[in-house]
Amino acid sequence: MPIRQLPEDLINRIAAGEVVERPASVVKELVENSIDAGARRITVTTANGGMDLIRIADDGHGMDRDDLLLSVERHATSKLSADDLDDIRTLGFRGEALASIGSVARLSVASRTAEAESGLVLVVDNGRRSGPMPQAMNRGTVIEVRDLFAQVPARRKFLKSARAETAAITDVMKRLAMANPQVHFVLEGSDRTASNWPAVSGEGALGARLGQVMGGDFVDNAVTLATARHGIVVAGLAGLPTYTRANSLSQFYFVNGRSVRDKVLVGAVRAAYADYTFRDRFPVVALYLAIDPAEVDVNVHPAKAELRFRDQGAVRGAVIKAIGMALAAAGFKASTSVAEDILGAFSAPEMAEPSAPAPVAPPTSSHRPQGFNGPSERAALYFDRRPGQLSGFTEPSARVEPVDFAPEPVDYPLGTARAQMFDNYIIAQNGTGLLLVDQHAAHERLVYERFKAQLAAGPVPSQAQLIPVIVELPEEDCARLEEAAPELERFGLYLDRFGPRAIAVRETPALLGNTDISGLVRDLADGLSEWDSAAALTDRMDALIGRMACHGSVRSGRRLRVDEMNALLRDMEATPHSGQCIHGRPTYVELKKGDIERLFGRSR
Repeated sequence: MPIRQLPEDLINRIAAGEVVERPASVVKELVENSIDAGARRITVTTANGGMDLIRIADDGHGMDRDDLLLSVERHATSKLSADDLDDIRTLGFRGEALASIGSVARLSVASRTAEAESGLVLVVDNGRRSGPMPQAMNRGTVIEVRDLFAQVPARRKFLKSARAETAAITDVMKRLAMANPQVHFVLEGSDRTASNWPAVSGEGALGARLGQVMGGDFVDNAVTLATARHGIVVAGLAGLPTYTRANSLSQFYFVNGRSVRDKVLVGAVRAAYADYTFRDRFPVVALYLAIDPAEVDVNVHPAKAELRFRDQGAVRGAVIKAIGMALAAAGFKASTSVAEDILGAFSAPEMAEPSAPAPVAPPTSSHRPQGFNGPSERAALYFDRRPGQLSGFTEPSARVEPVDFAPEPVDYPLGTARAQMFDNYIIAQNGTGLLLVDQHAAHERLVYERFKAQLAAGPVPSQAQLIPVIVELPEEDCARLEEAAPELERFGLYLDRFGPRAIAVRETPALLGNTDISGLVRDLADGLSEWDSAAALTDRMDALIGRMACHGSVRSGRRLRVDEMNALLRDMEATPHSGQCIHGRPTYVELKKGDIERLFGRSR
């Protein structure tokens, strides 16, 4: 078959296949044009998921007759003044949107400039153009797209349900609103509940817009990003590590005002939270990058949804640094959603009536509940006032002993210790409420952060064992540990092969104290079998430190003295990221006085 030139209408329909994937694609292209036109108010109206109607009305600078005629031609644009694809400073630049849409739908474009006495309207019906004709209207542009793909049934049948297409349009509009807080957006129609996002400006405008779109709960549980590194400005909000979702749908990325999907940014966020989030949980972020347009190629995807960075390493480093600094500045702060979950559990229907009657203690001669001999005693709460080390262990107990509280200040953020419950949870009180602290999870984070600090300064200090500890293991595990031994010395762990099926441990990290050496070595052997080689230790450094920290932390079942509990609280306040353990779980829950009053029906 000989080569031939394709007809213009077929060229437009092929282009439409790249640009106009679904109604949401149309909305994205047209609203981006309105933003580029300087609009400060944009109203989007849809019907039947955008398949029957999409109407975009803006108050931008509008178009005169010549511009209106050119606007529906292919590859006609006002956004490349110097024809330089390396200096893209607008959202649109291809000049394909209106021509592509007009080839697969009934398109009406009405526009008026500030100087014109009236507007003009141009109609393109599935490739057939008519007009322009005069039309009364305010300054700006109004575009209507009707019966999308009505004459292209092969494309129409691939669209999803009206509800799914409506949701896709909503998602596109949310992203555009998040990227442009200075613009007032209205989204309405017969197929949806109206959304109204008024324009915001001045200090805190970005947070205010994110609150409008993502909810105030996210803003309350996020840290502010504001750094510049290697010419890359990183801004936005990043959720606290305990404020997560089951998927990545609440992660939003913007580069020079453009909403994008990019593997570099996704990977950088994952790396930045690697130390803090629970497995299979995803942080909530709204990340904004400002970068020299010459350092990013936005012309790699027909819908401009993907891009390519010239220096991916610099971008990755800037994002990780920005999030790391912000989370470190947050210190021990944990999300309020943890307390809300607790309150919800208290009021859950299944807890309203117990499945079986609770046992009743026999009455005593004093007519008081058994186990209470005075106001200083607390049932099932115990303070171990005997001397001992944090690394020691005692058997769990539910005994009750009197506790004499000395007057203490309660103005510490994490309060002062009042009791220990179930030999693992510290009850503390500050000036505004009550806190429950998981002593094992909290101390695990503290040991982990100290490990990292010591490793950054050089090899981790070690302590010699008076007699080497012999750990028996399968031969393959011994071989992996022997291969990894030189690398493990950086972490303060010195071990040798001791026969075919045993390892001799000569020195352990001093930070771990009296740890379970056998358990630690077995855990490391399991890790090495997962990571496949000793060389992977460098890449798995955080995981390795985490395994060691877990073995060096205060265990559940360890009774702490009052001074030990308070020391732990003060260390948490002074340690970044101590609001969550190394597995991403919260280390404490705070219930405000008002929350407690709600539990007892005292709030109004």
